[in-house]
Amino acid sequence: MREYRQLTQEEIQVLENNVCWAEDWNRVMVDEDFRPYNFHRVIFYGDIRLGKFEKKIEVAQGFYKHSGINDATLRNVTVGDDCLIEKVGNFINNYTIGDDCYISNISTLETREGASYGAGSTISVLNEMGDGNIVLFRELNSQLAAFMVKHNRDKALVNRLRQLIDDEVRISTPERGTIGNSVKIINTKDVINTVIKGDCEISGAARLNECTILSSEDAPVFIGTGVICENSIICDGCSINNSVKMQDCFVGEACQITNGFTAEASLFFANSFMANGEACAAFCGPFSASHHKSSLLIGGQFSFYNAGSNTNFSNHAYKMGPLHYGTLERGTKTASGSYVLMPATIGAFSVCFGKLMHHPDTRNLPFSYLIAYGDTMYLVPGRNITTVGLYRDIKKWPKRDKRSKQSKKSIINFDWLSPFTVGEIIQGIEILKALRNASGDNVTTYNFHEYVINASSLMKGLKYYDIALRIYMGAVLKRAQKEGFFGYPKSEVGKGAWSDLSGLLLPESEEQRLIDDIKEGGIENIQQVLTRFEDINNSYSDYRWAWSYQLILDYYHLTEIDEAACERIREDYVKARRAWIAEIRKDAEKEFLMGDVEQEVLDDFLSKLDHEIDYEN
Repeated sequence: MREYRQLTQEEIQVLENNVCWAEDWNRVMVDEDFRPYNFHRVIFYGDIRLGKFEKKIEVAQGFYKHSGINDATLRNVTVGDDCLIEKVGNFINNYTIGDDCYISNISTLETREGASYGAGSTISVLNEMGDGNIVLFRELNSQLAAFMVKHNRDKALVNRLRQLIDDEVRISTPERGTIGNSVKIINTKDVINTVIKGDCEISGAARLNECTILSSEDAPVFIGTGVICENSIICDGCSINNSVKMQDCFVGEACQITNGFTAEASLFFANSFMANGEACAAFCGPFSASHHKSSLLIGGQFSFYNAGSNTNFSNHAYKMGPLHYGTLERGTKTASGSYVLMPATIGAFSVCFGKLMHHPDTRNLPFSYLIAYGDTMYLVPGRNITTVGLYRDIKKWPKRDKRSKQSKKSIINFDWLSPFTVGEIIQGIEILKALRNASGDNVTTYNFHEYVINASSLMKGLKYYDIALRIYMGAVLKRAQKEGFFGYPKSEVGKGAWSDLSGLLLPESEEQRLIDDIKEGGIENIQQVLTRFEDINNSYSDYRWAWSYQLILDYYHLTEIDEAACERIREDYVKARRAWIAEIRKDAEKEFLMGDVEQEVLDDFLSKLDHEIDYEN
């Protein structure tokens, strides 16, 4: 705890000579090494605490000013060491400011009575007119948010979760607004009831009100020109810029929101990018993106998703060339006269619009396309497994995680084949086989609810699903042998159905166990809930093996996995993987023949495919 002393009469005289004034000089306390020479035209009200001001502050590249306070009114303010505060048009009131801060050309910096700093309020996502289902607080991540939304009708669970979160908010809420070390706030109008952590830069913002900005040295936050942000929490590594208007929102790690984007009662998690458009009551999970003015994300849950112009979902089908929009636009005819819809589900990189827009059973035909010709909707099962687009997605997403190692609150599992997606593949195979058995092989089409599946598409779907199954089993077996948990599973956990909590793949049994523990009082604070998610993710390999072991036995009709079985599974894995790469090669060459891709782009992509054999062992 820093100790302060009172000003000496000589120091007061220097300050007064520099046109400084205090309501009561006895309430102005300073560091032992305080020197008064760099204070000009400053007015002090209430209790003031000042550090030492010895260093220079870089205000622009190569331009340094001496630390101090000039042209400002302060009331009940603590200022750390070596800050430069100048040109405060209105006042700074009830704030604690850290070391090495630069605050210039602002209007008001104030903490008012009843400040919440954006924490503790309840918003409603997915249903903008519904009762609140998400409580905003600092430690929120995509797993907890998805958990709260998914089980919102379980009132006992909801009430207990809210109690845990309320306890966390009460403990973590400061008595007044704070600004961390090395914060820069310039050319900004109003900052009210806002906590700003260290190394944040706020330049040209219009208003920050009831906010928490969780900046850090390794993941600084930038708030730029014209931003209005109210009752919101912004996490490490974010950039909010260019006239963004945001109210009642949570912005997770390494998100970018820019170019006039407007958001209300929405969540944005890890690495999301939003520009130009709007969001209302939207749940934007990791790697959600929207680029266009005509895009409105409302009442939906998204993840690994790129919203195109208006209702264009074509970005899921892009291939080798630069990312392009409008080539295949929902509601716009293509040259062939067809209408193209988004894939119903794209594996773990799924878009919940696929579940909201279409019949629920389509989610059991994963990696599929829906294509409309007039009033007829065609379903092409498994088609996306063998596209260039999916191959690129598998490679690119891990590389695009811009979060620092210290700021990864949301869990992201990048496996495109997992017990979750492979479980749906198995259901898809069962559905296709049942259709074929019911109608026979001598038909041209099969009817699945209101959808039509061409006979050729059904057979290819079975082929693609089987390729994915064999790749998955071989890959999991290889990992089990390398990581030392090969053999009969040590635990039963993982053998049943799996689910996806916005990036966390987990057995439904573990999710239910967490629910029971929360409701029965086995969980004492919200941090234990977040830790449970981490523990489940850390056990993913064990749980996956428990599920996969039984799958391998069933698929190969085995009673145990011996050396002969391992060799057979490995051979099938290599064959399936090469068949998969061959199909992707054909997809790339087909696109090249359409004239959309340069020769050198094709050659570079095919060269990467040629190196896939390096990953077989």
